[in-house]
Amino acid sequence: MTPEIIAKMFPNPLPSVAEIEAKYPPRALQPGQKVTRVAPSPTGFMHIGGIYAALVSERVAHQSGGVFFLRIEDTDQKRKVEGATEVICNSLARYGIVADEGVDKDGHNYGPYAPYIQSERKEIYQAYAKKLLEEGLAYPCFCASEDLDLMRKIQEKQGQRPGYYGKYAHCRNLSDDEVLNNLNAGKPWVLRFKSPGNNEKRMVIKDLLKGDINMPENDLDIVILKGDGLPTYHFAHAVDDHLMGTTHVIRGDEWVSSVPLHIQLFVALGWKAPKYGHYAPLQKLDNGNKRKLSKRHDPEANIMYFWEKGYPEEALVEYIFNLINASFEDWRRTNPDKKAFDFPLNFNKISNTAGALFDFQKLHSISKEVIAKMTASEVFESVLAWAKTYRPAYAERMQNNREYITSILNIERNIGKKSRKDLVKWEDLESDISYFFDDTFTRDIDSFTEELHLSADEMKKIAEEFKAVFDVNDDKNTWFEKIKAIAGKHGFATEMKAYKENPSAYKGNVSDIANVLRVFITGRTQSPDLHAIMSVMGSERVLNRL
Repeated sequence: MTPEIIAKMFPNPLPSVAEIEAKYPPRALQPGQKVTRVAPSPTGFMHIGGIYAALVSERVAHQSGGVFFLRIEDTDQKRKVEGATEVICNSLARYGIVADEGVDKDGHNYGPYAPYIQSERKEIYQAYAKKLLEEGLAYPCFCASEDLDLMRKIQEKQGQRPGYYGKYAHCRNLSDDEVLNNLNAGKPWVLRFKSPGNNEKRMVIKDLLKGDINMPENDLDIVILKGDGLPTYHFAHAVDDHLMGTTHVIRGDEWVSSVPLHIQLFVALGWKAPKYGHYAPLQKLDNGNKRKLSKRHDPEANIMYFWEKGYPEEALVEYIFNLINASFEDWRRTNPDKKAFDFPLNFNKISNTAGALFDFQKLHSISKEVIAKMTASEVFESVLAWAKTYRPAYAERMQNNREYITSILNIERNIGKKSRKDLVKWEDLESDISYFFDDTFTRDIDSFTEELHLSADEMKKIAEEFKAVFDVNDDKNTWFEKIKAIAGKHGFATEMKAYKENPSAYKGNVSDIANVLRVFITGRTQSPDLHAIMSVMGSERVLNRL
């Protein structure tokens, strides 16, 4: 392209490539240190797969003593959502994913390679795009969207690959006069990369996660600068990863097909490409079949779903490490007291072949274990903090009943392997302990007759007899002896051993009598330790229910 054409395409002063390279010098890395990044788009939605990728990238960098940074890729201004950067930063912070450089929740840059927001780097991209144009490695394209739509229909009709390449690259060979006339006429243009590739030739991509991949070379002349002067993802990521010194890129395998193009861009710009690792998308079971976890159809794809439900952050991190590495579970068994971030991440064991299966049952199991290790006060404060945002009315109840609810949470807590493991997420606490409050306590004795094999009148008689001897100050042994006495009186075995040896000799066993009392006290047949429940409820409440 002639200087006149280049001047018309880039009329505003731009920094020179030499000035940019001097401003962003290579990082002074020690052997083995890695530089990784997480680079979401500010669309207002943080996919759980983004947290998955961020955890892998953060661990790869920090386990090597390297650098992990956050970059906001907002060159597609149509998809940008106000406040989305705050969502991204809050998401990373919630799960302990700390960026050494990048952007904070208020959109402020920090770090020596700033700005880390792509829309603020417009002149940098244009300077390198201009360089490619000057070297004959890029060219302006004046094709309107209607022209491209028609071309695509022709390709489909003829059974050809879709795309701007070969004979379909209509603007690739325009003469300088034709380009100048179009520019003088004010025709809109985009800048395309002049691909040197041949689709009939093959190349081997060495993927960090998938191993060697044999792929055709790229021959598409892709857009690198759009009509608004901002770059496409392909071009921007190459420029930024070079200038920011990225050594390893971990991303979803939807980008595998773009690797030949990305390598071409790095070669054309005279740079060394980072190493790429592509993971398969998270999967879920749907009617017995696996499918990709969908942003559109699955609420759990959005990380905010887990905030709203109140899953402990530690539990979700623990679960994601399970998804990332199959060996995490064995490591956790031998390191029960270590933090999940102490796990030595191994590239070779990253779940990748068909995509890790997102399993709520496994998440719930992990969450129960995490909560079981917390003190009653820690659980209370965690639920209260969650409720202030998502259940303000319940937060008020908690604040008004702090001592009572803490006592409830202390039941069967911190007693080793037998610690209660019933609470899955903060959202559940309100319903789980509703029977402790008279205004939310419900009970229908008749609905339990079939399950307990007793009539409502028999159950009421048992409750009345226990009420007559109940003393809230009884220790557990004294309390249980009173229940055994009632059991024997009604033809129930007072010892489990006797019942097991000759079950037909009894109406049931002492635990059945305890269950009758449990129904009267809690309205349920499943609950934590009944003696502890009665002690926490207090004499008046228990007697009223009996």
